[in-house]
Amino acid sequence: MKIFLLFLFSGSLGLFPMTASSQNPLDSLTRQMDWVPRRSSSANPNLKKNGDSKPIPVGEELVIADLKGPGVINHIWCTINSGDIFHGRSQVLRVYYDGNDKPSVQVPLGDFFGVGHGAAADYHSAVTVVSSHGRYRACYWRMPFHKQIKITVTNESKFRTDSFYFYVDWEKHSELPKDTVYFHAKYHQENPTSPDDFLLLDTKGRGHYVGTVFSAHQAEIGWFGEGDDRFFIDGEKIPSLSGTGTEDYFNDAWGFRRFNTPYFGVPLWEGYMAGDRVTAYRWHLLDPVPFTKSLKVQMETRGSVFTEKMEFKGQFLPRQDFISTVAFWYQWPVVKFKNSLCPTKERISKYRVIPAVTLEVRAKPKAGLVKSKKEIIYRCPVPDGSLEVDFTVPEDGMYQVNVMMQYGIIGGVYQPSVNGKEVGGPIDFSATGALDTIWTKLDLHKLEAGKTHTIKFVGKGKSSHIRTLQSGMHAISLSNLVLLRLEDMPGYQGALKATQKTPRK
Repeated sequence: MKIFLLFLFSGSLGLFPMTASSQNPLDSLTRQMDWVPRRSSSANPNLKKNGDSKPIPVGEELVIADLKGPGVINHIWCTINSGDIFHGRSQVLRVYYDGNDKPSVQVPLGDFFGVGHGAAADYHSAVTVVSSHGRYRACYWRMPFHKQIKITVTNESKFRTDSFYFYVDWEKHSELPKDTVYFHAKYHQENPTSPDDFLLLDTKGRGHYVGTVFSAHQAEIGWFGEGDDRFFIDGEKIPSLSGTGTEDYFNDAWGFRRFNTPYFGVPLWEGYMAGDRVTAYRWHLLDPVPFTKSLKVQMETRGSVFTEKMEFKGQFLPRQDFISTVAFWYQWPVVKFKNSLCPTKERISKYRVIPAVTLEVRAKPKAGLVKSKKEIIYRCPVPDGSLEVDFTVPEDGMYQVNVMMQYGIIGGVYQPSVNGKEVGGPIDFSATGALDTIWTKLDLHKLEAGKTHTIKFVGKGKSSHIRTLQSGMHAISLSNLVLLRLEDMPGYQGALKATQKTPRK
């Protein structure tokens, strides 16, 4: 797709992905079921007590299910409390079948449930759901097993996971069909990408492809998604399935925007600038891709490129973004992944996370300003007060500035600025639902080392959501400053050099 920068139901009830000719899955509810429901969960064994979560110390593994078959897992739910704001990339889900010592599912937790980068983004689809600003996740992928299945979550971050809550619901069967195929999911990344096609999957066996999660952390200005999808089935040299553009494969057109449907969507979309992130998903539930010998799935990594001065360099150029994907498929025989994932620090861009309580802060009026152990809280008594936070950077560069902000029942309306430059419009920090800490983007800024830089929030009146009992409060709270120096992205420097050469077309 050529563009210029103008600028349900739950999962299938059968063992296999639903096709267009399948029965209505609700039909099975009118017949007797020949399996026994079972659950593995973090529930406290003492039913009279609460304490229904499990901790995961740094570097350790939590077994959330270890089950004897035959059986089929039909639902996984989890939620997490972690000090790691990128826990979606640092916690890893693995699935082992029938006593194997190597996993057949090996994916960072967030990516498995449809959101990459360790980001927090809510959406719902036919088989996956994310809510509570990225803290709650659920899926309905069916995972059959003949003898045994073990599912683990490993904490590969530098932070203790204080609490991990989970359900693993499954069906205990007397036997499974002989032609049962097993569920697989595999994570892959390149940072930066090369001029060659990005490889999502290369597998041998018999089965069918059922889904893709595709994430891009953009290192260049422009549209990253001119590349085509390609499916090479059973060893063919020319792909039987070849697409017309990245967004076309995800059933969108003329670029991306945030949306979700049962079978495809874009839960995360930040824009066309360097440093912006995107995640898209496509479930092949109605259109699985079967193979009898092998399957190779690839995506071109080409798109439009602009310089920082917004000079157009070309429409179909190799790009150097940070691309990460998850391929989902069923097959037999079971595939055992020999290699571990790359280290956590390579799965997450080089963000600098600074606790807000370590920074210099000022407020006008001073009344209501508090530094707790984890955050700065300003319960401003007037609607036009202000809060200033100073910070420094170790190196000159182009920085993406982000702040983790608390949205609460007494939140006020504030206009943010960085070094005196207003960013966007006023933000209402009053929570309309749960109380949440949310990634708040303050855009790109050239910052110099050795200088003091200031983020300022200026009150702009009372929130329209404030309740009558809290009408005299205009609170604002922040826990972390999150900085990304674009020059630290491997693809950014290469992109700058490329745009300074002879015009690319």
